[in-house]
Amino acid sequence: MKQKLILWAPIFELVVVLDKVFLKACRGEATPYTPIWLNRQAGRYMPEYHAVKGKMTSLEFFKNPEKAAIATLDAQRILNTDAAIMFADLLPIMEPMGLELDYVEKVGPVFSNPVRSQKDVEKLRVVEAEVGTPYIEHTVKNILSELPKEIALIGFAGAPFTLASYAIEGGSSRNYTFVKKMMYQKPELWDLLVSKLVDQVGSYLDLQISAGVEAVQLFDTWVGNLSRQDFEQFVRPHLKRLLDNLSGRVPIIYFGTGNQHLLASLSDLSIDVYAFDWRTPMRATWDELACRSVQGNLDPIVLCSDQNTIKNQSQQLLDSVGGRPGHIFNLGHGIIPETPVDNVKYLVDWVHQTTESSTG
Repeated sequence: MKQKLILWAPIFELVVVLDKVFLKACRGEATPYTPIWLNRQAGRYMPEYHAVKGKMTSLEFFKNPEKAAIATLDAQRILNTDAAIMFADLLPIMEPMGLELDYVEKVGPVFSNPVRSQKDVEKLRVVEAEVGTPYIEHTVKNILSELPKEIALIGFAGAPFTLASYAIEGGSSRNYTFVKKMMYQKPELWDLLVSKLVDQVGSYLDLQISAGVEAVQLFDTWVGNLSRQDFEQFVRPHLKRLLDNLSGRVPIIYFGTGNQHLLASLSDLSIDVYAFDWRTPMRATWDELACRSVQGNLDPIVLCSDQNTIKNQSQQLLDSVGGRPGHIFNLGHGIIPETPVDNVKYLVDWVHQTTESSTG
């Protein structure tokens, strides 16, 4: 790992700064190999995850700074990825706002008091992250105390539309009926709700950055269900405000699924790395956006196949990139629970070895 010597105040003191490969790629700079990390790299597919979680509920697990740090560190160590992503979930930040969250087995996250009316939205509080989610600061600091110095730490949050969708629908949805009814019939109420979420997410990410994360990823899992017109009218202004408030502090990664038709509407926003899902053509979209850095985008189901298939599919992806600086290898969505751990380790090792030899 290369290092830089930087002259720092006072003028005669030399400070060693590690030139982290992941962060170089975020800046669009050439790297000695293609950095790789994976969405949901700490998760249910790993025996170590279950050993750490034990009999804790999911919500207890997410809020436990010691356990969450161990889950984060275990995944990075086992896989040898170039970045760790803080182990947490998108939704607990809405608990302090007044939403009642539970994780129901075989169902997923559920809010028992979804936000549907004017009264519901007005009741929601914006709570500073230091008060509402103080455990996140401790999780970050616990991770950094043990994370190898050459490895970057990524923080994250849900993007405003995806969080609003969970809050309004009360959980997962196929048609987003209540979400779209509010957008279309009560746009002022929609704006009030999403404005509160932008403030809540902004405080949450600010706390993570202050605690030491070196990049943040916004997950907009459900945004692809919108038309471009609806995205530009109902979502883009709020997303822009959030991104503008974060810009310049750490690299910002934006990840959505099924959103290729929306990417042109993002091209002038304060996004440093565009993360693509597996359906998005990597090189062509990179060229169209004329952006500096991209992340992705192997289909996560490939990891459930044999290793020869993993190699061939990954080679096709790398061939499409053609060694262009600014590529961070990742999946086009998260690792699913059925994924063999050995296949994930194989992918990380293969990407490192293949791209190092091609650039060396």
